[in-house]
Amino acid sequence: MEWLTHSQTGFQQAARYLLGMRLTLVAIQLTTIAVAETMVALAHRAEALIVCLIYAAAAVLSWLWFTRRPPRSTTTVSLVLTVDLLLIGLWLYLTGGYTNPLVSLLLLPIAVAIILVPLGQSIAVTLAGIAIYTSLVLWHTPVTHEHHSANLAQLHLVGMWVTFAATAVILLLVVGALARRLRQQQSQLARIRETRLRDEQIIALGLSAAAVAHRLGTPLNTMTLLVEEMKSALPENTPLSDDLALMEQQLGLCSTHLQQLSAAAMQAKTAQFETLPAEDWLLRLRESATLLWPGAAIKWQQPFPQCLVTVDATLDQAVLNLLANAVTASPSWVAISARENSEGRLELIIEDHGDGFGSAMEGSLGEQVVSSENGLGVGLFLSNATIQRLGGTLKARAGSEGTTMIIDLPTTTDDKLTREDKA
Repeated sequence: MEWLTHSQTGFQQAARYLLGMRLTLVAIQLTTIAVAETMVALAHRAEALIVCLIYAAAAVLSWLWFTRRPPRSTTTVSLVLTVDLLLIGLWLYLTGGYTNPLVSLLLLPIAVAIILVPLGQSIAVTLAGIAIYTSLVLWHTPVTHEHHSANLAQLHLVGMWVTFAATAVILLLVVGALARRLRQQQSQLARIRETRLRDEQIIALGLSAAAVAHRLGTPLNTMTLLVEEMKSALPENTPLSDDLALMEQQLGLCSTHLQQLSAAAMQAKTAQFETLPAEDWLLRLRESATLLWPGAAIKWQQPFPQCLVTVDATLDQAVLNLLANAVTASPSWVAISARENSEGRLELIIEDHGDGFGSAMEGSLGEQVVSSENGLGVGLFLSNATIQRLGGTLKARAGSEGTTMIIDLPTTTDDKLTREDKA
């Protein structure tokens, strides 16, 4: 498979607009010859028609070339536009030179060059256009061998109007379309740069977390062994036995969390997504939350939606991170509900009665690492990045009675799921 560069893709997309411009120029030239023949006898009508046919064939061949094998260098594009100027100039040479009112058509390849090629090459194409115009002033053939001054003057005035109208329309349709395409590509590149920057930050935090998990494994194993030795050395039913049992339980919980962290990192690395009903996913989250915070007052408001949603382990962890913040801020009451909005997307709502994060954080929610009194301050950032990676958004609303976090996720239809399975 042949991979195309960004420039090649741009030239490939511009081929259709260039073909339209060239064929329009050929149509204008043929129409001009037909109209002029009704008023005067052209001196080089056959030669001018041949040039029109050559230009039309060159336009089609150029379109096939740019579509199937787009050039790798802008120099090739500049040379092709220079050939356009030469063919237009040759046709003008046979139809009166600089006295032909269609001489302004030389501006169109120059306008396209200004958009498609770098400044230096566009200047070269512009100079080529000026040189061709100058040559037409010095050397050109007469429009007719006969004298029809009145008819030629009238034909010139009509041709000036046609030239202005045609040039304006072509600039609007061709050059304007190319400019809009370039603006869309620049906007897309800006979004890609922002995504890459965010992903680099996530990778850096993930590597740090993996390193910490690896380093904590040995101390936790050592502490577990020490606790077991202390329990075996102490007689039963001593005051320290209960403390050692609690410490052993907490060490086991830490080991479990580290294993879950490693498993989630591996699953995120291999991009293992699963599509399941939102109800099943929320029930899985409820089970995990019950195991993590058995004493927390978390109210799961049912029924849950039946729509399909695509999730992975990192999304589960992101939701649990937000739930952990809510439980920490409001241990006496946390409510979780879900609904399918009018746009067919799943909204997961987490409410609490805590103090919240303040109105200053609402605008930059999840866009940067923030300070935290009870943690490292990266949970909200990572949760937002994970949700955005799966096509969702994270919003917050702070009120007098607490904070509301809204996770908006795309849903998957049965038809789309069937197509993905077949693929």
